[in-house]
Amino acid sequence: MIPGSATPEGTAAFAEKSGARAGNYRRFAGLTLSNVGLGTYLGDADDRTDALVSDAVIRSVRAGINVIDTAINYRGQKAERSVGKAVAELIERGTASRDQLFICTKGGYVTNDADTGLGFWEYVKQEYTDPGIVSAGDITPSYHCMAPSYLSDQIDRSLRNMGLECIDLVYLHNAAEGQMSNVTREKFLGSLRDAMAMYEERRAEGRIRYYGMATWECFRVDDSSPLYLSLADICGMAEEVGGKDHGFRFVQMPFNLYYDQALLKKNQTVGRGGEKRHLSALDAASELGIGVFTSVPFMQGRLLQSGTMPDFLDLDPSLRALQFIRSAPGVLAPLVGQKTPEHVQDNTRIMKIEPLAQPEFSELVSGLTS
Repeated sequence: MIPGSATPEGTAAFAEKSGARAGNYRRFAGLTLSNVGLGTYLGDADDRTDALVSDAVIRSVRAGINVIDTAINYRGQKAERSVGKAVAELIERGTASRDQLFICTKGGYVTNDADTGLGFWEYVKQEYTDPGIVSAGDITPSYHCMAPSYLSDQIDRSLRNMGLECIDLVYLHNAAEGQMSNVTREKFLGSLRDAMAMYEERRAEGRIRYYGMATWECFRVDDSSPLYLSLADICGMAEEVGGKDHGFRFVQMPFNLYYDQALLKKNQTVGRGGEKRHLSALDAASELGIGVFTSVPFMQGRLLQSGTMPDFLDLDPSLRALQFIRSAPGVLAPLVGQKTPEHVQDNTRIMKIEPLAQPEFSELVSGLTS
């Protein structure tokens, strides 16, 4: 098992030696994080994709990216194993050290193990229900589970999959989206509080550094939606559970040129009484000290199709999409799903380009929305 976790000193040293532009890193929670991260979502659960993902991690780190995002349910646990193999190789070659890499995963969806050859429910019975990790009624029709025993078990499996002693960030994966169509809001919030308490225990053990919520809708829909969550309320809950030094420091949400609600929809309320302000999700996160990573920068390639993306900036479509997202105030990094050497080479060219200055970004948004 690889010891350690990302540190201020290690991540700063990574940025300094990377050869990428200095403006291509963000400082958050004392860490220096690349403002483009690597995602590992899509692909078949086969050896060929394993090799592509591991190679993409290595190539991305060499290009200056030190944020790596995965999830235990991606490709039936094989995405995590591919990440772990790449991290071990990077360390063995001396390309990067563990303290220079910020490694994130997610738990919540019920997953099988693609390497066992067992059917989904056969695996669930063997690994989760028979040992008592999951009880009747814990799994929703969306195949989501928030039982603390299950989420804690997933942390242990993720650690083994990646060969790590500590994970930098564990997200609760699409909790509102996977639960709130089937349980009351009151029950959901109680389950969320219990999950936070478990995450704080795992932090105290040194098995995770931070936790957060990887989301699809809940922070960017209207406050009248049944799926809506107040980011301020969730932060307040984390403080009640874990104190001022709680570990709830990150969220993930969709954001791109078409999923622009995180930037433009003022659906979050921060403050109390007469000091209440209505802010976008990105602005609210900044106000509350929450780091935001963003998903689906290319909408799984649809934004890169000819004639789909607005024509702005003198960049190729993929770099244009990344430049827009990473220049938005409050965004730490878009997470780019890339596997082939050609895609990695194309996308990591962004690390040689400075993000837009805030006046430039504001002018760009004004032109696109007018």
